[in-house]
Amino acid sequence: MQVILLERVPKLGHMGEVVKVKDGFARNFLLPNHKALRATDANKAKFERDRAMLEARNADNRKAAEGEAKLLEGKTYVIIRQAGEGGHLYGSVTPRDIAEAADAQGSHINKNHVHLVTPIKSIGIYTVEVAPHPEVTVKVQVNVARSAEEAEAQARGEVLIGNAAEKAEARAAAQALFEEAQADAAAEEDAEPGVVTAKEAKAKRAKKAE
Repeated sequence: MQVILLERVPKLGHMGEVVKVKDGFARNFLLPNHKALRATDANKAKFERDRAMLEARNADNRKAAEGEAKLLEGKTYVIIRQAGEGGHLYGSVTPRDIAEAADAQGSHINKNHVHLVTPIKSIGIYTVEVAPHPEVTVKVQVNVARSAEEAEAQARGEVLIGNAAEKAEARAAAQALFEEAQADAAAEEDAEPGVVTAKEAKAKRAKKAE
């Protein structure tokens, strides 16, 4: 489906551009969230009539988002979860959990603004991107621990699993796996039919190595 973007959409284009997207993405996300219109002749004419108003509204929204980002900059949000001895959570941490933790700790984050394409599944401190506007992003820290005491220990730089060397290695591995999973999930979201995703390529390499 071809659509006219009513605002900048990451990895798609800027306001006013006509782009081709998958029908499901348009119907389930772009159109209901007023981020785009179907690229019909009537809608193209309507967009040109409303362009000045849309640009002014976008500028106002961007300014408000910049103020929100300044308030979030440098923030760390603690999330307490049950986990096994190896640090793996009984469940996971999602964008909703991060938004709720922020609200409980005196900040406001819309869960839809949290860029977490794969849930957090181990204790540790993670850097998570929040985008209150398509042109404004800020990074916050999420401290996932089994207790407030453990969260404080992690904030001091301690790792809570194994001996000193194992702890450092476990912490680095958890962050690396998280970042790799984020990248793989993002690549799969963007891939067109017939394109080998990062996850599929990894599976093929593992099968070949057997």
